[in-house]
Amino acid sequence: MPRTINYIDAITEALDQEMGRDDRVFIMGEDIGPSGGVFKATAGLFDKYGEDRVLDTPLAENNIIASAIGAAMVGLRPVPEIQFADFITPAMDTIVQQAAKIHYRSAGAYTCPITIRICCGASSGSGLYHSQENATWFTHEPGLKVVMPSTAYDAKGLLLAAIRDPNPVLYFEHKKLYRSVKGEVPEGDFTVPLGKAAVRREGRDLTVLTYGSMVSLSLEAAELMSKRGVEAEVLDLRTLSPLDKEAILTSVRKTSKCLIVHEDKRTMGLGAELSAIVGEEAFDDLDGPIIRITGPDIPAMPFSPPLEKAWLLNTEKILAGMEKLAAY
Repeated sequence: MPRTINYIDAITEALDQEMGRDDRVFIMGEDIGPSGGVFKATAGLFDKYGEDRVLDTPLAENNIIASAIGAAMVGLRPVPEIQFADFITPAMDTIVQQAAKIHYRSAGAYTCPITIRICCGASSGSGLYHSQENATWFTHEPGLKVVMPSTAYDAKGLLLAAIRDPNPVLYFEHKKLYRSVKGEVPEGDFTVPLGKAAVRREGRDLTVLTYGSMVSLSLEAAELMSKRGVEAEVLDLRTLSPLDKEAILTSVRKTSKCLIVHEDKRTMGLGAELSAIVGEEAFDDLDGPIIRITGPDIPAMPFSPPLEKAWLLNTEKILAGMEKLAAY
């Protein structure tokens, strides 16, 4: 039966249930053992499954992922954690050059079923090195699947689907959602299919393409626009690679207008690819320009509170984009 739990508890429950169901599954990462992780996503799992399946690792991201790849290639199902997305760069070689290419370069002889959990995203006071929402780095690489749930239901369902997938999956968790988002989540086993978007709000006047923490802000802005007689459809991408092109184009062709919202930097962000898809395949259906509301092109989120406020996206900025698009 569904009951209301928060986003991070849904993640913990998914890990617990899958480790209980499949003894090939194990988790590894920095501080995930007795302490339960920085955000307590793995709380209680060390006591339940022991040090052989809940591995505290050194502060060495490349070693974490390389070890997980080796384990996957001999039949295990590792779920390594990268404590903050900002620290994933030491593991770029193993993710992009090894995990993404194993199935291809072996002509299908090997798979690499690893699920990399990555804490990401901006929140108040998190500063330069704990704030990046850099999933786009990996959507560029064929051979990787990339997901970012926005609800507690999807946090559990997508994680279970990711662990069972034979391909490497990067599972991005926006830390702002951990305890701010709650929802009905079934206690039992279920999955949310990878590669399928979800319409979070039906609308007729414009489409919002978004994901992660921007979904709730876009829904807030859509409700404000509704009071002005403009009905925005909000499409939660959920899986960033592969994109659900059918859902994207269906929604845009329905409303004839497209607003793209993401927290990541603007230049070469996912919005650029979404714009290309819509422009190439639904141009004749558009009644206005494709508009992007994104994070700014600066090296990192500033720690200074006034500058941080200027950097962060909010309902007002998204609302302004909706107003501009609705005016066409």
